[in-house]
Amino acid sequence: MRAGAGPAAASPRLAQPPMPVLATRFLRHMRGGAQAHLLEAGDGYFYVTKFRENPQHLRILVNEWISARLIEYLQIAAPPATVVELDQAFLGREHDVKIRLASHETPVHAGWHFGSRFPGHPDREAVYDYLPDSLLGQIHNLRHFLGIFAFDKWTANSDSRQAIFVRQRVSHWIEDSGQPPLKKSFLALMIDNGYAFDGPHWEFSDNPAQGFYFRPMVYNGARTLDDFNPWLRRIQEAPPELFDGILRDLPRSWLGSDDETAVEPLIERLYRRRSRVAELIETSATARPSCFTAWAAA
Repeated sequence: MRAGAGPAAASPRLAQPPMPVLATRFLRHMRGGAQAHLLEAGDGYFYVTKFRENPQHLRILVNEWISARLIEYLQIAAPPATVVELDQAFLGREHDVKIRLASHETPVHAGWHFGSRFPGHPDREAVYDYLPDSLLGQIHNLRHFLGIFAFDKWTANSDSRQAIFVRQRVSHWIEDSGQPPLKKSFLALMIDNGYAFDGPHWEFSDNPAQGFYFRPMVYNGARTLDDFNPWLRRIQEAPPELFDGILRDLPRSWLGSDDETAVEPLIERLYRRRSRVAELIETSATARPSCFTAWAAA
């Protein structure tokens, strides 16, 4: 890629992603509009899997894939993402794998789907979607909510921020955590990024009220833009190669008839928005003083 050029200027043609994991067992249906299922895979891990047939849109899988790669680059704690393959043998024996809306059922087809790794074994690891204030304030990586807020402004996430909480080894999720390898703490893991780019619309609607987590106290420590570093700086310095890799590894089966020509302009716009994220944070912080109680406008 030429120096200073956006990713669309010299991006490689879309290719196949790394090898997928093969689904081996259905465990349960998950809550949420995407009708995700919890599946065990041949690599020994469990994955919250969103299907190509999900009722929100095929583009939700693309949004999740792009978001997962960006969040990994930003070093924000989140479950690893991968491609989950469903074959005919799996579907033939797991009859509960289907999309259910009211009395209507939609079959899930063989192929590649999006998987977010479940943090541990579902029979042994406690995963919470809510913690009381007394514990929320003790989360080791509470500041990651500022990092994900910068991400949500960058990607124009039109949904509320979602997170889960686990008590696990900090070093398993956070590099350079400063804690001994065996030290356990409550950790926040950021999940559910299907409505980045305004979901199926692939637009950047910069509504200052969007993208917030429903617990305002996670933002109380933010006083200036400096509190959003190192994540804001990483966004501003994101290299073109990051975006090229995202395009290169994106599964082509997740692209609809018009999406292959639309996805590169989407990535191009995302690349060029890096310089606007600080402005978007300031606008949102000013618009929601009940969340950013310590905010000191310049």
